[in-house]
Amino acid sequence: MELAIQLPKNFKEQTVRELLEQEWLVPRKVRHFLRTRKNVSINGEPALFHFPVKSGDIVTLQFESEDYPMPTILLGNESKVNMLFEDDHLIILNKPIGMKTHPNQPNENDTLLNHLAAYLAPKNQIPYVVHRLDKETSGAILFAKNPFVLPILGRLLESKLIYRRYQSIVSGILKESMTIRKKIGRDRHDRRKRVIDERNGDGAVTHVEVETYDRKTNHTTIYCVLETGRTHQIRVHLASIGHPIIGDPLYHPKPNGRLMLHAYELHLTHPFTGETIMAVAEPSLW
Repeated sequence: MELAIQLPKNFKEQTVRELLEQEWLVPRKVRHFLRTRKNVSINGEPALFHFPVKSGDIVTLQFESEDYPMPTILLGNESKVNMLFEDDHLIILNKPIGMKTHPNQPNENDTLLNHLAAYLAPKNQIPYVVHRLDKETSGAILFAKNPFVLPILGRLLESKLIYRRYQSIVSGILKESMTIRKKIGRDRHDRRKRVIDERNGDGAVTHVEVETYDRKTNHTTIYCVLETGRTHQIRVHLASIGHPIIGDPLYHPKPNGRLMLHAYELHLTHPFTGETIMAVAEPSLW
């Protein structure tokens, strides 16, 4: 695998070593092989690790197969891929309701990861999961197209630098926007579920913005922005304040129809180009 990356305009001058270790999070073992094999070049010329790199430089990395062993993913159906954005390093899809993000068993081939693998197979690329959406949730979801960019996207996610905005319809009338800060843990009685657990749970923060409410249906349409990414976070938080999501099979006492939760927007700054990537997944199933 060969990657050629042009450093963006606002790039701060540093050494090749600093770039690989601190900016691009290349694993120590892989950095060692890049150095000993002399598989790094700057603007087409071989480069040592103490060489400086600056804005506009093209850094080329040559990886061997053993540097990043490729996982085996069964191929699904590429026609089920609904793309919102794609470049050489990442891809954002609009996930349909009722489809799992990735397999849980080796023989599964009907998840979004399988279908994306089929789409990328002609390009000799393999997708990697950056984050996931529940099976019942639709909308924008980000995948890496190579193992090199995967930890970089993971760091952006952990640092809250990937903006995710969800649209939802909940039971009851919510008149004011709010922020829900309640710890979430596992339900000891049902392995599928999560519960509010202020003593042993993990911190979770959900910002809720009210769009409209309808007294006739007793429903409120809201937007949610995540600061954290706990399993079922939005679903558990909304149910905990007495406003479960319509159609939620786990947390609504009377679920009816689809889960009305949709990953509406996903924004991030591209880790290599510095460009702002904005993907909007229109909730066409609503």
